[in-house]
Amino acid sequence: EGGEPPIRGKPLQDVDEKGRSPTFPHLAGLKNGDSANSFVHQVASGRFGVTPEFLVTAKQLEIKIAQGAKPGEGGQLPGPKVSEYIAGLRASKQGVTLISPPPHHDIYSIEDLAQLIHDLHAVNEKAGVSVKLVSSIGIGTVACGVAKADADVIQISGGDGGTGASPLSSIKHAGCPFELGLAEAHSALYNNGLRDRVTLRADGGVRTGRDVVIAAMLGAEQFGFGTIAMIAEGCVMARVCHLNTCPVGVTSQKEELRKKFPGTPEHVVNFFEFVAAEIRELMAHLGYTRFEDLIGRADLMKSSETNMGRVAKTKSMDVDQFFSGIPNTSEDRSFLRATMEGGAQVMKEEIVHINGFSTDLDRDICKNDAVVKVISDNEGEAAVQYKIQNTDRSTGAMLSGDIARAHGNNRFKGKITVEFEGSAGQSFAAFTLPGLSMRLEGEANDYVGKGMHGGEIVVVPSKNAGFVAADSSIVGNACLYGATGGDFHAEGRTGERFGVRNSGAFAVAEGAGDHCCEYMTGGVVVILGTVGRNVGAGMTGGIGYFYDIDGEFEDKLNTEIVKKQRIVTPEGEAQLRTMIERHNDLTGSKRGAEILNNWEEEKGKFWQVYPPSESQSAIVTVVEEDPAAVPLRVSASAPDGEMCFLPVGGQLNPEQTQRCAD
Repeated sequence: EGGEPPIRGKPLQDVDEKGRSPTFPHLAGLKNGDSANSFVHQVASGRFGVTPEFLVTAKQLEIKIAQGAKPGEGGQLPGPKVSEYIAGLRASKQGVTLISPPPHHDIYSIEDLAQLIHDLHAVNEKAGVSVKLVSSIGIGTVACGVAKADADVIQISGGDGGTGASPLSSIKHAGCPFELGLAEAHSALYNNGLRDRVTLRADGGVRTGRDVVIAAMLGAEQFGFGTIAMIAEGCVMARVCHLNTCPVGVTSQKEELRKKFPGTPEHVVNFFEFVAAEIRELMAHLGYTRFEDLIGRADLMKSSETNMGRVAKTKSMDVDQFFSGIPNTSEDRSFLRATMEGGAQVMKEEIVHINGFSTDLDRDICKNDAVVKVISDNEGEAAVQYKIQNTDRSTGAMLSGDIARAHGNNRFKGKITVEFEGSAGQSFAAFTLPGLSMRLEGEANDYVGKGMHGGEIVVVPSKNAGFVAADSSIVGNACLYGATGGDFHAEGRTGERFGVRNSGAFAVAEGAGDHCCEYMTGGVVVILGTVGRNVGAGMTGGIGYFYDIDGEFEDKLNTEIVKKQRIVTPEGEAQLRTMIERHNDLTGSKRGAEILNNWEEEKGKFWQVYPPSESQSAIVTVVEEDPAAVPLRVSASAPDGEMCFLPVGGQLNPEQTQRCAD
């Protein structure tokens, strides 16, 4: 979660005879072909580190809906833990707190989840998509929806695991045991004929071989170990993960603490060997020689009346649902295999779900000879035109995936321009890269520019449109969600949550709905029209410019973090004007032309919105030495040899007098 250095995505080819690699000088015992790449890359609500290259180098992509230890709470990485390295991975600023939203702002229904799964399958067709759900009552219905949404893996997360950075109240009191949700999910999927479509995984409190066997009997095929694996490598459960003061360096970014890390790979390997040995002993006791024969066999469990009555808090607990509600699968084992067209069954791990006709347009673009040549040669230009309709979803994601696989995030030297005409479906121009230009004449649905990393997206109304562009919505909600770069221009209004979690895109639109620039950490957003409420909530980086036509903007701004001012610096004025001029060049905007033609008057109607992390930048603050200030002297009593100043003709207050007294 949170990004991974691109260098880890490629197999090692520079290992010497001593097993050392200049790529990873701190590792030993390497050989050519080894990979430091994580098998699963996570897409969480903050979308930190989610770039096209991050997505295409994964074997599996996990959508984390929530964590079992803190369900529904989102997350926060305190500023002291945001080192230069972490800030680079997450496209943010060193030392600035990073806030993840509690929900995914492109998921408000099972259909929205299906769209995100569709996006990920489009950008990386070879990777399976897993969805991490929190164990709870009613999770079976949700699991059925996730299976129908074409997820490959469903992970049920229990409340007994979790990070030490979770609030103590959540660790102690929130969440349910994984057994509860796992049993319900397995039963619901099996009873609705969906069990063979997905793999079930359990985590959150899995610690021993016995836990693994019980999870398997309740339906799990895969198992996740988190906290216990950290303990095996040296974690002492100090529960200060969020303070950057871990005494054994497991969760600290401080070099002096990291040097105290006691763990070795052998510690973790030994732990899992003991877990496997315990599993083998339990299987032998039950009389089974194959682990998969235990999966879904809840009939092999019974309630321990002795243990249930021993502890007061379990005396009134009813566990009958674990035995009476789970289907008996002792004879029907077909759910362990995926059923293909024609009836053939294969291992679920061998296949992933493939998007259907909704990505046919993207496939056509990827097969275009001119496009293929530019990508393979890594030079030259290609320009192609297509009609588009609202059933064409995630258009551009597959093309971006092809570029990222060949050239990574920033090594593509060619230029591909794709022009569309019509009404685009969800996630138009998702995950675009430098060198890719997507232009749409018409309109687009939600999530335009989701995960944008570079390039250019332009959306303009149809030439035959009978409406005023600046007063009409032209793109939907949550556009530029998690963007890390690139330029976006819309001649018209955007929906709600425009620029949510923007980390680096430069964008111009002519109006926006509620929650504009929410959780933003970088980039610049210019709005040439009215906006809805709650502007800048959770915004810790980047700059916003808002054209206050109706004089109501001040009431729409969330001032918990950000501040506002009129444009006071030449650099700020130049940045705003340059972006509007570029917007006019690309869209022919009438609103932009009106502003530029009367610049001296209209620039005074703009508010500049900025968080504390940007307050000292040249864009925001005029830094000048006061010529009327006369330095008195360095006071011996002033802290850190502070220089004291006295304005000519001015007076010192008592505190200043004391600090500067000699």
